Amino acid sequence: IDGTRRGAVPGLMRSFLRLAEFPYTWAVRIRNRRFDRGVTPTTRVNVPVISVGNITTGGTGKTPMVAWLARWFREQNIRVSLISRGYRAEAGGQNDEARELEALLPDVPHLQNPDRIAAAEIAIEELQTQLIILDDGFQHRRIHRDLEIVLIDALQPFGFGHVLPRGLLREPLQGLRRADVVMLSRADAVSDEIRTQLQRQVETWAPQATWCETAHRPTCLIDASGQRQPVDELAGQRVAAFCGIGNPPAFRQALASLGCDVAAFRTFPDHHAYQREDLEQLSEWVAEVAPDLVVCTRKDQVKIAVDRLSDARLMALAVEINLLDGRSPLEDHLHSLLSLVDRRDD
Repeated sequence: IDGTRRGAVPGLMRSFLRLAEFPYTWAVRIRNRRFDRGVTPTTRVNVPVISVGNITTGGTGKTPMVAWLARWFREQNIRVSLISRGYRAEAGGQNDEARELEALLPDVPHLQNPDRIAAAEIAIEELQTQLIILDDGFQHRRIHRDLEIVLIDALQPFGFGHVLPRGLLREPLQGLRRADVVMLSRADAVSDEIRTQLQRQVETWAPQATWCETAHRPTCLIDASGQRQPVDELAGQRVAAFCGIGNPPAFRQALASLGCDVAAFRTFPDHHAYQREDLEQLSEWVAEVAPDLVVCTRKDQVKIAVDRLSDARLMALAVEINLLDGRSPLEDHLHSLLSLVDRRDD
């Protein structure tokens, strides 16, 4: 789908995917039009709702952004709950993103339910929640939101220009007109010229949206037992790394930027559920590579929960969002929601 493979067979496959793109796009447009015209109603709950989502599949940095927002409101003494669909969660359990957020935000409840309106009602009535953050909520339009934040990855901003399955767009780019805030994540990975170009492209679809730029800032290395060490200790080390996330190249780039030698790199599908066989194969792979350290993402670590693979120590690279541009207008949006919380509490 990225167009790099040439020849008759890849071209034929792209043509087939292009044909399949038409009915998918048509269905998405019809659905959005029904919401836009009020034919399909939205439900407003009794507290402010922030949605954090994206317009493409794959990793754009939603989890660190959700954590940043939750911490910001907790610092204002606001009771926050996170709500998500629970994609690929086992029955009665949590998916990898929920486990990661639980580790990052132990004082913030996270409810997973395909019926997010029902989850919101539980959060409000049983947990006395004052504000809700929807994780991956841009295409979930049944619940009314007071602030719509959309993340775009600077390394793969527009899904190769096509809607699924031909590209990575979840819906046509015109959907960005619903956004109140558009955030360019990993903005530090591209030049100023490209950032400006991307901003101008977004303005053609969402001229009213606040523009922000963020970077993923590695904060530390952490093992399964919670022990931490500074990221600068990676410099000069020979590393084997693996991940099961939506944007593996971004993880590899983050490691390389810290000065380590990524001697071997292995990827799994996004949201991969690691089994015993996977850990055995990883241990054999690590034994062959013989690195100084094995590194994965926090999203992978919460599902593995081991400190070593073969004879090498396994640690996760923890990252946080760093706002490079647009923090003040973003906080203006957040302060306006604080006033809604105050009025409703009174």
